[in-house]
Amino acid sequence: MPVTNLPHNPVAMTLLYTHPSGFQHVTPPSHPEQVARLDAVISALEGLELDRRDAPDAQDDDILRAHPQSYLSMIRRKLPDNGWAMLDADTYLSPGSLAAARHAVGGVCAAVDAVLAGQAPNAFVAMRPPGHHTERARAMGFCIFNAIAIGALRALDHHGLDRVAVLDFDVHHGNGTQDILWHESRALFASTHQYPLYPGTGGAHERGEHGNVLNIPLHSGTDGAPARAAWRQVAARVEEWRPQLVLVSAGFDAHADDPLASLDWDEADFTAISRIICDAAVSCSAPVVSVLEGGYDLGALGRSARAHVEVLKETAA
Repeated sequence: MPVTNLPHNPVAMTLLYTHPSGFQHVTPPSHPEQVARLDAVISALEGLELDRRDAPDAQDDDILRAHPQSYLSMIRRKLPDNGWAMLDADTYLSPGSLAAARHAVGGVCAAVDAVLAGQAPNAFVAMRPPGHHTERARAMGFCIFNAIAIGALRALDHHGLDRVAVLDFDVHHGNGTQDILWHESRALFASTHQYPLYPGTGGAHERGEHGNVLNIPLHSGTDGAPARAAWRQVAARVEEWRPQLVLVSAGFDAHADDPLASLDWDEADFTAISRIICDAAVSCSAPVVSVLEGGYDLGALGRSARAHVEVLKETAA
């Protein structure tokens, strides 16, 4: 269900980037990363005053900031004419998957460009497939291209920023983002996630080549109070880092209703954590680009995504 297009307000309106190609990445029946996820998010945002923009197709040069040519060529080669091709046990390609993944990357890059140009204080990119599990040359965990890492590298290399922060509250550790940014001294990567859990990475000892990785593992059953405390710890690190841009991997699978994990958050926790992140960004005068990642209970996903975007809107006002 589309969000109503509204006149562009460069001062006080949150940008929403999405594209119909997100509905063309079709996974096998019963797969949790399904087309209905995007519909649940877009429908939940209906009625919010958002400046909706089409996510453009990505440029190869942007994809190649994070992934080698051999990886991009492999994805093109494996794209099926019909049915599905498997990249790993959980990650599938359908005929529309490459277009969807490219528009997911293009949406993040366009959002980065827009907020850094002062067109809006923040943006939300509602696309699929997700991306934060994709390592430099390895698709996994439902993910094809690591859009948020690509967005961070575009901000650094194309826009010449000195410091970006990538913050990940998905219930699963963003191993791919960590892999791509591990050696990047200009990027802070911080994550809270259930541990142990897929993909098995994200221990507190994993700190990056330059000490710019902060992992805060959470045990099964962790509810909102310790989660909020963990994000206040992240916020303190962000304020110390003083990023010029904050990117958020916004996965909503830490919700108590999610079938793929066992943290115990609710919509109020996503509101509080989103506000902690936005307050830290405001204190650094940094715009925010938030990117949809996981969330597999459709009702919880829609409600939590709306709660998150409402905080972005409050911050933009």
